[in-house]
Amino acid sequence: MSLRTLHSRFVAAADCLQSLVLFFVRLVCGISLYTSGVGHLTHVQKTAQFFTNLHIPFPVANVYLSGTTELVGGVLLALGLFSRVAAVPLLFNFCVAYLTASTNAVKELLHFSPDDFLSDTAFPFFMASLLVLAFGPGKISLDFIIARFGKKKPASAEGKK
Repeated sequence: MSLRTLHSRFVAAADCLQSLVLFFVRLVCGISLYTSGVGHLTHVQKTAQFFTNLHIPFPVANVYLSGTTELVGGVLLALGLFSRVAAVPLLFNFCVAYLTASTNAVKELLHFSPDDFLSDTAFPFFMASLLVLAFGPGKISLDFIIARFGKKKPASAEGKK
């Protein structure tokens, strides 16, 4: 058996993991985001005070915006429903989190020292959103089911003349 054949078989086997890995990432991060969003929305004043300390304008409104984004986005990611669309506001949410709550991590990243950026609590959610935006939700998702089985069957040629 040639090296090329072995490589092809290995790649085919590894490709089978793609949807399972995407499902796992979506499920874990989606549930965590949902929980975080519920926390924001059930502790509005405490979170608003934290946002005030970060000099985020309109802290109460931003608590509701951030909490709702995480709650709804988390559910959609976990289900794999409108996944790529949901990933966009989540990415924005975590970019804002980095730029307000973790400015030192961003500065260190720009100086080629990524440790603080990678260890920040926003990092897994940022990466999960980026992965889903780039690669989609995978085959273990409602998006896949809708795309695969939601297509109309072509009209029969018998009725047309």
